Amino acid sequence: MPAPERIPSRRMSSHQAPATPTTPAVLELLGRGELTVRGQVREASNAVLFCSVAHEGEQADCVYKPVAGERPLWDFPDGNLARREVAAFELSEATGWGLVPPTVLRDGPYGEGMVQLWVEADPEATLLALVEDEEPGEGWKAVGPAQVAEDRTALLVHADSPQLRRLAVLDAVINNGDRKGGHLLPGPDGHLYGIDHGVSFHVDDKLRTLLWGWAGEELTEEAVAVLAGLDARLAPGTPLAERLAALLTAAEVDALRERVARLRGTGRHPVPSGQWPAIPWPPV
Repeated sequence: MPAPERIPSRRMSSHQAPATPTTPAVLELLGRGELTVRGQVREASNAVLFCSVAHEGEQADCVYKPVAGERPLWDFPDGNLARREVAAFELSEATGWGLVPPTVLRDGPYGEGMVQLWVEADPEATLLALVEDEEPGEGWKAVGPAQVAEDRTALLVHADSPQLRRLAVLDAVINNGDRKGGHLLPGPDGHLYGIDHGVSFHVDDKLRTLLWGWAGEELTEEAVAVLAGLDARLAPGTPLAERLAALLTAAEVDALRERVARLRGTGRHPVPSGQWPAIPWPPV
């Protein structure tokens, strides 16, 4: 694959698209528009191409992740990370929280891949921090100690934000194995998006996240209601279940249903299993 001109990461790009709610017009633009590769996000572990997409007079910036550019993983099948990204978008939409940017699966210049609306993060927003105190301050939740030097540790904390808490619930539902700080995009309008969900939906417990601040706490009433709705929408034969069946294996869809049922049964945020590293590396 030719190497397009390098551009900065999502947080720093000068190409800005406003946070856009998912509409049929946006999905049609992403799914049917002409893709033009403008650059490559080189910090990513897989091929991530920055593109423009144009259709019937409309244009937007987007990310294109071709399957051909996916690096093989030992614990996930080859060539289907893009489908998992689309499945995460489907689940996000089903919650009504809109936490994942509009995402489609389609052919592109380098074959089939995931195409997602580009979202620019607010550079002034702070969701994660390292503090010298033993306890988090007001408005923050503790994740755990972090080694910041050979002889010094600090406390890693994240914001005690309702939107971040919703994302923690979504991650538990999709079994996100890679919720890093760089995957959190707080928009200028205050809306939060999460990106990079390729290593999700495994049948085994793979939850790795920086959002452990609510571990073991009771779910909010809102989350309980959303999980009840998901439970119904994931029933076999429903439109959501049929769409997911085209993206995931039958065993993965069954495991998804089981996770939703387990969260509803406990009524609490999950805690680290102890059988899998709880924090992704690198954390950003």
